Amino acid sequence: MSAKLINGKEIAIAVRQQVATGVEARINQGLRAPGLAVVLVGSDPASEVYVGNKRKACAAAGILSLSYDLPADTSQQALEALINELNENPLVDGILVQLPLPDQLDADPILLKIRPDKDVDGFHPYNIGRLMQRKPALRPCTPAGVITLLDSINTPYKGQHAVVVGASNIVGRPMIMELLLKGATTTVCHRFTPDLERYVRDADILIAAVGKPGLIKGE
Repeated sequence: MSAKLINGKEIAIAVRQQVATGVEARINQGLRAPGLAVVLVGSDPASEVYVGNKRKACAAAGILSLSYDLPADTSQQALEALINELNENPLVDGILVQLPLPDQLDADPILLKIRPDKDVDGFHPYNIGRLMQRKPALRPCTPAGVITLLDSINTPYKGQHAVVVGASNIVGRPMIMELLLKGATTTVCHRFTPDLERYVRDADILIAAVGKPGLIKGE
């Protein structure tokens, strides 16, 4: 089977244009632009790049980006208090806390404090539960993005065997749910899966979600 390269950059540009058009229509109706609060704790170089890209994407789409850059020694109590404030702020439609957080902070209770309807990462148990029940609300971004890429080339799902390599809460597990929603027969592989190659060779749709480039070989 020959491989087909999907141009993700072109698709991203088209998606951002759709969002920008929607924001413009909203403003033309006399409504305000949507607001996204982006919370960054510390100065991890990779996180700073990710956050910078998100803020640029907001600006390009006409979304109000509200920046909250906190020192690395921010306490659990202070960060949770900020989340509570953002939950009540009527100008904030979405809240994004950049992960990973510094070691002294526990991400789980912080993510739990984000209002489900403002949880743009889709990590809150309410949103994960909706996805599990086939009634998705806000969805984890990376799996949703993968589906957008597959849809762009008219991928058939029903009757296809989809294999997901990786079972993280952020990508692998919600990816499985997204594929099930599409009607694919889905298998998940992880670090305890014996004979990974057998599953990979059997896949009609293969998604590597382990953050390790080169794990799946072309042969």
